[in-house]
Amino acid sequence: MGGRGASSGVSDKGKPYGSEYTTVYQSGNIKFVKQTNASNAKTPMETMTKGRIYVTLGKNNEPKSITRYSNNGLRKKQIDITGKPHIINGKSVLPHTHKGYVHDEKGTRDLTKAERNLVEKVKKIWKNRNR
Repeated sequence: MGGRGASSGVSDKGKPYGSEYTTVYQSGNIKFVKQTNASNAKTPMETMTKGRIYVTLGKNNEPKSITRYSNNGLRKKQIDITGKPHIINGKSVLPHTHKGYVHDEKGTRDLTKAERNLVEKVKKIWKNRNR
């Protein structure tokens, strides 16, 4: 998570690759993570695992956002499940999708049917994780 295999294995902030997030739970290609040393929950920007979906947990240990990645491991969209609603077409929308590597570089939109199904799947997996 992060770094994209920098030759030194250390980020420009001096953190070893893979140390910024802790895996809390995993189900198939969906990994539930929590930021190691931060009060706010930022999503991973990159991954080295093809097809990986990260679910970032918030302060209350509940899913906050879902992140999908391109074939080369760069973030391509983030689905915010909780947090601040965004105004889309004059309506306050949450959950919503941010497109692009940077949080909102390609806009924000309402969820597609496939994204709604993914949100429901993530919530169900998280709810049933200890069964």
